Amino acid sequence: MSSRLSVAVVGAGMGGLATAAALHRRGIRVTVYEQARRFARLGAGIQLGCNAMQVLRGLGLEPQMRQAAFYPRSWNNRDAGTGEVRYDQIFGASAERKYGAPYLLAHRGDLHAALASAVPAGHIRLGHQVTGLADLGQAVVLRFASGGTARHDAVVAADGVHSLARNVLFGPDEVNFTGRIAYRTTFPAALLAGYPIDGCTKWWGEDRHIVIYYVKPDRSEVYFVTSQPEPGFTVESWSAQGDVAALRAAFEGFHPQVRRVLAACPAVHKWALADRDPLPRWHDRNVTLLGDACHPMTPYMAQGAAMALEDAAVLARLLDGADDHTGVQDAFRRFEATRKDRTSRVQLTSRANTWLRTRTDVDWVYSYNPWTTPLAA
Repeated sequence: MSSRLSVAVVGAGMGGLATAAALHRRGIRVTVYEQARRFARLGAGIQLGCNAMQVLRGLGLEPQMRQAAFYPRSWNNRDAGTGEVRYDQIFGASAERKYGAPYLLAHRGDLHAALASAVPAGHIRLGHQVTGLADLGQAVVLRFASGGTARHDAVVAADGVHSLARNVLFGPDEVNFTGRIAYRTTFPAALLAGYPIDGCTKWWGEDRHIVIYYVKPDRSEVYFVTSQPEPGFTVESWSAQGDVAALRAAFEGFHPQVRRVLAACPAVHKWALADRDPLPRWHDRNVTLLGDACHPMTPYMAQGAAMALEDAAVLARLLDGADDHTGVQDAFRRFEATRKDRTSRVQLTSRANTWLRTRTDVDWVYSYNPWTTPLAA
């Protein structure tokens, strides 16, 4: 059944596209506004936990991602110098049986393409940079850098860590720079010249670590991401270029497998690791924040995108049948009430950077299904 509601989604990242796809499946008119003029396949991997895969299953995208992604035996945690196993979190078929969905390792570009395929092309407006928004009570008006405007009944701001909507609604907030930076990239496994590596391992050093895994089912592409101290570096851009030589020097004392991967890596991106404290509020009248716009987190649990996907599923359930502004505002209030405790817990747990270092209770993360979780009254 079609809805009279018109919803704008600001941002065509993982959370924005997942929200648009979920709303479209419920017959809600949705338009996505994205400032980029085209989508690019950035060199980055992503861990799709069982909870994230529940969302993709509900959007009809599970078969596509199974074909595109690597199915790991485990997330292995090893000592950076000796290679000794600290804790091996088993996934594969046993986790799929336990949590009802698989754990996959994918290229972000493949996930993004899958989500985009679930939104009709005419509903995604590229080259639309939002420069302002005004909630008039009966409509929300978006202003674009081009000078144009658009009116919608409701706005979902999935516009990331530098969210304009968050600043408009609640003012600027403090960024928690950790004093640490990350390097990351993907590259063809052929560059390893047949050298064997683990399917998915986090190598723990004294003050730094590196996570390495395959992102393709045929093991043809390798991804890694690091974390190491570099106080004073505060560039949050995922596209800034890093110095490969400096990266290799920083991990010179690590296990030979790590050094071999870094020796084969042709180029890297570098960014500052930061998060923000949980927000007191996510919504105001007919506008709500979603994903990194309201709960950005460090990457140590590999749950940032998963939280945005969960948000999308829960919000779509709540907006289903909300045909007026009273319904929208009630849905946004219930969305925050349903999701906030969980996302805040993940934010703060990730910040500690102890996830899976030793035996860890993972059930509360991976057993969550946003399509069936109870909704706040």
